[in-house]
Amino acid sequence: MNDRGVTTSPTFRSLANPNYRRYAAGGVVSNTGTWMQRVAQDWLVLQLAGASGATALGITTGLQFLPFLLLTPVAGLVADRVPKHRLLQLTNLGMALPAAVLGLLAVTGTAEVWHVYVLALLLGSASAFDAPARQSFVSELVDPVDLTNAVGLNSASFNAARLVGPGLAGLLIAALGGGAVGTGWVILFNAVSYAAPIWSLRHLDVSRIDAAAPADRGPGAIKEGLAYVRARPDLLLMLSMVFFAGTFGLNFQITSALMATEVFDKGPQEFGLLGTFLAIGSLSGALLAARRAVVRQRLVVGSALAFGVSVMLAGLMPTYLTFALLAPVTGLTALTFITAANTYMQLHTDAGVRGRVMALYLMIFMGGTPIGAPIIGWIGHEYGARWTLLGGGLMTIVGVALSAMMYLRLERARRERVTAVAEPAATAPAAF
Repeated sequence: MNDRGVTTSPTFRSLANPNYRRYAAGGVVSNTGTWMQRVAQDWLVLQLAGASGATALGITTGLQFLPFLLLTPVAGLVADRVPKHRLLQLTNLGMALPAAVLGLLAVTGTAEVWHVYVLALLLGSASAFDAPARQSFVSELVDPVDLTNAVGLNSASFNAARLVGPGLAGLLIAALGGGAVGTGWVILFNAVSYAAPIWSLRHLDVSRIDAAAPADRGPGAIKEGLAYVRARPDLLLMLSMVFFAGTFGLNFQITSALMATEVFDKGPQEFGLLGTFLAIGSLSGALLAARRAVVRQRLVVGSALAFGVSVMLAGLMPTYLTFALLAPVTGLTALTFITAANTYMQLHTDAGVRGRVMALYLMIFMGGTPIGAPIIGWIGHEYGARWTLLGGGLMTIVGVALSAMMYLRLERARRERVTAVAEPAATAPAAF
């Protein structure tokens, strides 16, 4: 039942919460703009860099995600200390400004590759502070029983935008001539779209936000979060799998661009549509996740392996049509894995350290991209686009297998320690 006494579908039950409903609405607009910019920015780099487009694309992606590797631990601590609804307004403004500058440079025909590099780094820096606050803020908006549903709906929102954004961006760029100027107008739309989440955050009912107590401002707070994770083999399993999948498998903005242009000889419209096909599966995976009541480790491991296999199969597809038709399967497996890992981390983490734990999760998940993206770009340049997918899928599968082996060993050691501590207590003579 929702606030008005009306029965709500299990898939959308979190939308009965007025605060979450308002927050999610702002996210849909912003997410659409974000996906439009991803396509436009990649196409802009390919237009500006010419023959070295694959390498430039890898560098751009790496720079955009580098701040997640460098700044996220501090960002997680900030998220645990500052009211998240205020912090998120600042981070959205911080992401809007670089997008506006890049859009203006492209529209005026003055954009150069180094401009894209610098602005991608600035956008990534704002995103690094936004992500842990946004991830952990959901648990303050909804009841714990609805957290799995809310995380699934967040992914559904992100991927509904992914369904519309890339195709719309491709159509607009093509309609505006297919060059750098067309990408600029798309990027400017993204800059304006950040107004939606800022408005929604300013209009939340603060009295209904279940904010955790601010983290201690003394020294050692970041180390405390690391120690918490180190003592949890199950969380280490999630982080290890996320590293391999995020670093080597989830590089669609590079691999799709290279496959579209180099293998299938397609233009911006077909390139944008690949993102839409991928999002069909991603949206399906997110909606299935929203209906799921329990997330178990076996689901995370199984979906990660299935994702790795689907990426390798994508590298073998002979035509643009077969590549596009497989994209929904890849999107489904990817989103099932990502959503399950994210939900498991939030549900199995204490509220007082959730910002720092989710920051570590995001640092590993997205911070691996600066490592993987240039490697994937170099592989594409040296060996061809297909090997970016074949190699990425294989590394994901191997990484998941190694992660599972590590978990079993750590969990066995943990249980032996618990047993060793319990046995002396059980056999000790009774005290008088």
